[in-house]
Amino acid sequence: MVGKEKETGCIFCSKPAADQDDDNLIVHRAQGAFTMMNKFPYNNGHVLVSPYRHAGDICDLGIEENSLLIQELCRAVKVLRKVMSPQGFNIGINLGVCAGAGIAEHLHFHVVPRWNGDTNIMPVLADVSVIPEHLLSTCLKLREGFDTLYHQYREMEVK
Repeated sequence: MVGKEKETGCIFCSKPAADQDDDNLIVHRAQGAFTMMNKFPYNNGHVLVSPYRHAGDICDLGIEENSLLIQELCRAVKVLRKVMSPQGFNIGINLGVCAGAGIAEHLHFHVVPRWNGDTNIMPVLADVSVIPEHLLSTCLKLREGFDTLYHQYREMEVK
């Protein structure tokens, strides 16, 4: 993008450490992993789920770390279903630059909500995404969804 300054360092380390969740579009923080908006989304609601620990490969994480990461991934899917009502998802990890990882040194899942007919010609021809809602607006909606979901889990644990 013209005028886009490349961020230095690892965004998956620096953004959660900054404690500026709105500015950094962090949707949810959990034990071991967090969810943030993708600043350059493929679709409305595109989030990234990442472990806090700086690791480039899912095989570098221990059993508990992988479990916490997958739990956060499932929470993100549940919240996106509730808040945005997608008809499907693309969920994936790009391991290594040759596989498409823009930030190869820190593992992260892409969670892309999908709706029938949502593909438009802009990403195909011009490598441009057209997103109908401001990222912070979507971030705040999803954060509210996580708060609701987490509250339900806590109530179930108490019973």
